[in-house]
Amino acid sequence: MEAGPTSEQRLSLPTPSASVPVIVGRYAIFDAIAAGGMATVHLGRLIGPVGFSRTVAIKRLHAQYAHDPDFTSMFLDEARMAARVQHPNVVPTLDVVLSNNELLLVMEYVRGESLSRLIRAARTAGERMPPRIVVAILSGALQGLHAAHEATDEKGKALGLVHRDMTPQNILIGVDGTARVLDFGVAKAEGRVQTTREGQVKGKLLYMPPEQLAAQPVSRTADVYAAGVVLFEALTGTRMFAGEDERASISRIMSNDLRVPSDIVPELSAFDAVVRRACSADPTHRFPSAREMALALEECMTPASNAEVGSWVERLASGTLNDRARKVAEIESSGMSVAGITRTSNSVKPAKPSNRRWLLAAGIAGGVVLLGSLLTTAYLLGTRSDPSQPALVAKPIDSEPAVAATSTAKPPVTAVESTAAPTASVVPSVTASVTASAKAKPVTAIQQPAANHCDPPYVMDKSGHKHFLPECMK
Repeated sequence: MEAGPTSEQRLSLPTPSASVPVIVGRYAIFDAIAAGGMATVHLGRLIGPVGFSRTVAIKRLHAQYAHDPDFTSMFLDEARMAARVQHPNVVPTLDVVLSNNELLLVMEYVRGESLSRLIRAARTAGERMPPRIVVAILSGALQGLHAAHEATDEKGKALGLVHRDMTPQNILIGVDGTARVLDFGVAKAEGRVQTTREGQVKGKLLYMPPEQLAAQPVSRTADVYAAGVVLFEALTGTRMFAGEDERASISRIMSNDLRVPSDIVPELSAFDAVVRRACSADPTHRFPSAREMALALEECMTPASNAEVGSWVERLASGTLNDRARKVAEIESSGMSVAGITRTSNSVKPAKPSNRRWLLAAGIAGGVVLLGSLLTTAYLLGTRSDPSQPALVAKPIDSEPAVAATSTAKPPVTAVESTAAPTASVVPSVTASVTASAKAKPVTAIQQPAANHCDPPYVMDKSGHKHFLPECMK
């Protein structure tokens, strides 16, 4: 991913930033961290419910790809298959999104740097990559390739995945010292696009085997070939098939005009046989699997430990890594969640409180107050039905007949829940209901109960309801 998008592509897409991200579905897209002819890679945030969120890397394909139905169809199919690859040396594909003419590939965010940038940084610093570190990186990448080549579907059928774009740009080395391969399936989909931008495929041609350049069917050994070219470049800091122009480079590839590491650095002759076999013009003469190439490579030299590789990456790419770490910290400290944002076409904004929610809350509070007032009124009316009696006597809470006597009156609860009726009309109806109830069963003077008549102090009707005897309530 060396070249950036054209000016037309930039104008056609909203530009996210650390403060104003672009929202697509459940993802917030922030600053770009890498760009290429096909896509731009951004820091992103998965925004989940109940405060859940996660930092991710989002490959945002340029607009012309999202508008091409053939490309989109194949890209989605290939990406779904690539999501089946589960291996420590492969960057996991978490999601694929097609929404509002946006085509996104969501991947796990790895704090690290691509092999292409590390090779360039070493060259700028006037040094070559230590061979033991090269062995560790390429061996890990080859193990990831093998896992992809062996991937199966849900029924155990081989998927036949071939990367087709095994370049230094697609090998990511984390500060944890682990090399990871990314972008499975993208190259095959990209091959369906008939119109490509000038220079978009130029750099990739230098890693393609002859059969791929000739548009012939490719197998997993095409990735083995590309890994051999990457191995040569990482060891020597130069490209194997670099020519005066693209035509000269293709001519060298088709004629199998190989160079081996010792042609550039005599001390690296131990790796010559591995490069020759991996980059054989005949696919049947190459390593039959990426794993076998990894084992042969480790026999040449003991690979560096993850700690050594991680320290080397941090030293060589400290500036870029620290800058990204600051951006990630800024994004994560924002505390973005579904509850706190509203989605717009280009940006994310804080959500405003809903007026309907305030009205609902106010209505509920008013209803509670009104209900309390009505119950108090009912209680007082009940006690006044017989002024000679204490208030305690007028509290038969479980008395069902009182309710039955007012069956034609509107229940108080219905009156409280009705927001259409004015408050002034609610109180009289409830008062009338309670008054009718009180008249239906007046409180009589308390009589001295007989010794055997008030145990228990109630009688049961056919419905199983209790009717307390007034004379037993003293």
